[in-house]
Amino acid sequence: MPNTRHERLLVLCTHNSARSQMAEGWLKSYARELGLRAEIHSAGTEKTRLKPEALRVMAERGIDLSGQRSKTLLELPDPWNFDLVLTVCDAAAQSCPAYPARTKRLHVSFPDPSGRGLDEWRRVRDALERCCALLARELAAGRLPSEDALKNAAAI
Repeated sequence: MPNTRHERLLVLCTHNSARSQMAEGWLKSYARELGLRAEIHSAGTEKTRLKPEALRVMAERGIDLSGQRSKTLLELPDPWNFDLVLTVCDAAAQSCPAYPARTKRLHVSFPDPSGRGLDEWRRVRDALERCCALLARELAAGRLPSEDALKNAAAI
């Protein structure tokens, strides 16, 4: 039976410039496709700028990130009230603030493709897609996947 509950999801990374932005794009895409009622945000522990390589490699897969911008947690609506926080880099996982007890936290570390060629950007993008697809499918079915299942799906 599909999940009809509205979920608030946060993808957190250090700069909110690449990995968390790509994950937000994938989660929004899969949520639409699966009918998952979710409010999906990304943020960083610090704010910088959205990297052009992230825009480019996501556009190659039909996902437009041009309307997104780098932001910190405190710039989000109701920043302390998320059902699920997914950290996608080790630094963000270590500095992730304490959330209310009802918040679930999952961590899958993805390498930072910054300063690398587009092939590395595509590799990280595709790993994020596999992780986000599983997460969205499980949430749509009313289940929360384990970190190990997400890591295995990402295969990075």
